[in-house]
Formats: sequence, C-alpha cells, structure tokens
Amino acid sequence: MLSDWEPPKFFNEYNHIKVKRLAGTIGAEIFGVDTSEDLDQDVIDEITEALNEHHVIFFRDQNLEPKRQAAFAARFGALIPYPMVKGLDGSDEVVPVVKNADERVNFGGIWHADTTYLEKPPMGAMLYAVELPPYGGDTLFANMHMAYETLSPSLQGYLETLTLMQNSAKAEVTRTREDRIKEDGVERKALIAEHPAVIKHPRTGRKALYVNSGHTERFKELTLEESEPLLKFLYAHQTRPEFTCRFNWTPGSMAFWDNYASQHNPINDYHGFRRVMHRVTIAGEKPTLIKD
Repeated sequence: MLSDWEPPKFFNEYNHIKVKRLAGTIGAEIFGVDTSEDLDQDVIDEITEALNEHHVIFFRDQNLEPKRQAAFAARFGALIPYPMVKGLDGSDEVVPVVKNADERVNFGGIWHADTTYLEKPPMGAMLYAVELPPYGGDTLFANMHMAYETLSPSLQGYLETLTLMQNSAKAEVTRTREDRIKEDGVERKALIAEHPAVIKHPRTGRKALYVNSGHTERFKELTLEESEPLLKFLYAHQTRPEFTCRFNWTPGSMAFWDNYASQHNPINDYHGFRRVMHRVTIAGEKPTLIKD
C-alpha cells in the first residue's frame, strides 16, 4: 500500500517571489527579485509577508550602489541614521560596517537587537556584502517569538509585568575603530530608554521577548543584583540552537531582518582579513505590549 506521505516543499510559492526556508524556525532566501529595480507594490507586499513569516530574509547575487540600497529599503519605511556612526558621503542613510585586516574587534559582535536604547528603535535593517574575507564572517540570527513562546506560562506572565532599562553604554565592549575615531576628544552621552520585556509585534500582533545582551542593563522593577540571574537565563534561552539560523555571506548578498522579532550576532572568526558591509536602518515604533 502506498503511503500518503509527501516530501516537504522547501520552496514556498508566492505570486511574484520564490521563498526557500533556511532553517526550522527562522530565516529564508528570496529568489526572483532584483532589489536594484523599482519593484511593483505587489512584490514589496510579498517580501513583507515573507519577512513576517521568517523574521530575516536573504537576497543573493544583488548589485547595489548605496543609493539603490537606500531606495529599496525606503519602500518598507522611513530611513534613519545609525546612532554615533557616520554614513557614506552622498548617502547618509547608508553606513559602512568595516573591519580591517589589522583589527580584532568587529562591529556589534554580540547577540543583540539593534539600538534598543532609543525611544523608537528601528523596525529593521538591511546589510549588504561589499567585500568579504575568504572564509568566516557568517551571521547568526535568532527567533524572539520562539524565545517567548517556549517559556513556561508563569514566567511569560511575570515577564509581561516587567520593564527593561536599555543603555547604549553597555555596548562599549563591541566598539569599533569607527566609533573610537568619532568620539576622539568628544564626551559621548549614554542613550537610555525603557521598554517592555515582552512586546507585541506591530504588524503581526505576535508576542516576542525583547531582552538582549547587547543593551539590556536590568529590569526597572528589580535591582541589578535581582535582575542578573534572570537575564543570564534569558540570554542563554533565547539563543538556543533550535531558534537560530546561520547565514553564509557571498558577494552581493543582502540580509533584511525584523528588529522586533529577531536578534543577530556577527561571528568574528576572520582575523587578518578585511570585511566591508553597507547597512541601512528602517524607522520603527515605540515597542508596546497590549495585554490580552
């Protein structure tokens, strides 16, 4: 007797794009899209739908000048500068993310969501590969919806009563050469914001854990000492391997991540080689949690 089982479809067919899942809970590659073109709104809508489902999406073999990367990103929202980092001449929204061959520290080299120390953190960002090392330099991504949904109901409920103190000064350990040059002779003021520990995604309504080891200092309702063991547990929990995917960069590839639903960590394993990426940041809303 023949089985009714059919092999899973690795490609999800849309009307205008083709989507291939990269891992079990997060990440997908998008095919059939040239991001340098002026795309129809129907295509943009399907890309947004894929982002909502997979939380980070990847495009291969793109050919993007900075202005074209900015133009594509602007189809998804207003563009904003990256705090404390200077953009490219003639295209201030595009920020070069560079690690030179003689440097040991990489930009943002820790698990984090972007700039959560702002009152309105970005909804997402696009990172485009310009120059890559011969090996290494992959980026990990983690699903913050799964991080929340796999906690016990009791801990979920408790976290929904807590507020995060987010501080830009905590990211000092990940400073890059560009940061240090900019702040030479200038006293940099720390940026601090308060956000719910659990947020509801503004497009999908799905809850997500908003704690991140890059910028979260403590819970407002708890002391630093009381916060530390719970934060330590959550940092480990939210990056469990089954919540993650790993993207291997190739020339002309671009990642587009949802900053409400994911975190990322660039792997610093290519010392002695230069890596150049171009980043564009898309404006977001103040995170909220509207309880059921």
